Amino acid sequence: MRTQVAIIGGGPSGLLLSQLLHRKGIDTVVLERKTRDYVLGRIRAGVLETGMVVLMREAGVSARLDAESFVHDGVIISYADEKFDINFKELTGTSVVVYGQTEVTRDLYDAREAMGGKIVFNTENVQIHAAESDAPYVTYRVAGTEHRIDCDYVAGCDGFHGVSRKTIPSTVRREYEKIYPFGWLGILSETPPVNDELIYVNSDRGFALCSMRNANLSRYYIQCSMSDSPEDWTDEAFWDELKHRLPSAEAEKLITGPSIEKSNAPLRSFVTEPMRWGRLFLCGDAAHIVPPTGAKGLNTAASDIHYLYHGLIQMFETGDSEGIDRYSEKALARVWKAERFSWWMTNLLHRFPDQNAFDLKMQRAEIEFLRSNRQAQAVLAQNYVGLPY
Repeated sequence: MRTQVAIIGGGPSGLLLSQLLHRKGIDTVVLERKTRDYVLGRIRAGVLETGMVVLMREAGVSARLDAESFVHDGVIISYADEKFDINFKELTGTSVVVYGQTEVTRDLYDAREAMGGKIVFNTENVQIHAAESDAPYVTYRVAGTEHRIDCDYVAGCDGFHGVSRKTIPSTVRREYEKIYPFGWLGILSETPPVNDELIYVNSDRGFALCSMRNANLSRYYIQCSMSDSPEDWTDEAFWDELKHRLPSAEAEKLITGPSIEKSNAPLRSFVTEPMRWGRLFLCGDAAHIVPPTGAKGLNTAASDIHYLYHGLIQMFETGDSEGIDRYSEKALARVWKAERFSWWMTNLLHRFPDQNAFDLKMQRAEIEFLRSNRQAQAVLAQNYVGLPY
């Protein structure tokens, strides 16, 4: 098989790149190690920056997003039964939207199928060959049969555990990582959200977050030990702990119900450099991971796709390699800013096991400074709605 761009990974970043390139007449093949149903069964965050929304529109897959997403003009920060708003619209002139990552992926799958895009599911033993040469190729197996794809470029969109990052030799690759000493226990429930805006909670019992998917589907999180299993927490125990962390006004109006999904997610900051090796380009979680506190995971992947898409278009249409030559530089410059913001938000709002009384006073002072200082709020708002590409 021959294609122009082989894309490893059938999640939202790989599908978005495939769809964008397809609409410019560039042929792609997407390799996914699981089934479509498996990918769509993964529950992920759903706060989208303006840049991600623009890419979805450019890809021709925004009809449902534009019709069904919820615009959020700000967030609420809570501490010590106090709370205050940070209004993105007033501070930056723009907003974010809430639209589940599962729905983004579903829209992209539907579009790829409608346009006859090539997606190969249930792939095994994917290997990237000759990435440093002018003739890279990818091999893989499906149902025991070996296949080969010759291509011009390879996009590694296969996540932290995928093969793409590991293809770059360890002598070339440098990795930076921070593991946080807690997780987020999250539940999805068919209940109305407790507030129209997201609530970020700094509590002496630990962090909490109230978010939503739609008018009758809510997503809630509490900071917990990484040793906790979701099965250790009954729904009743989760709701009780959440109420203890929320401001009293929100706790009183919280509507509870059976969870339809429950998980404990670890928090990690991770970046690998470079994001390009020869004709192999890393995108999204294959190259970097952020803690979910700043809602940057899918959005940093989208910025990678923006840079790679435009670089490949420039190369295929004009023969100018400037965009792909500077891909890693441009992507990493924005990635590290997103990492900084997510790290800062995580430190601002969570309880750490080694915090002493002074550390807690500093954390409180930081929050109260944020509450009283419009310039500090503007910095948060600028980062949250998304820095320019």
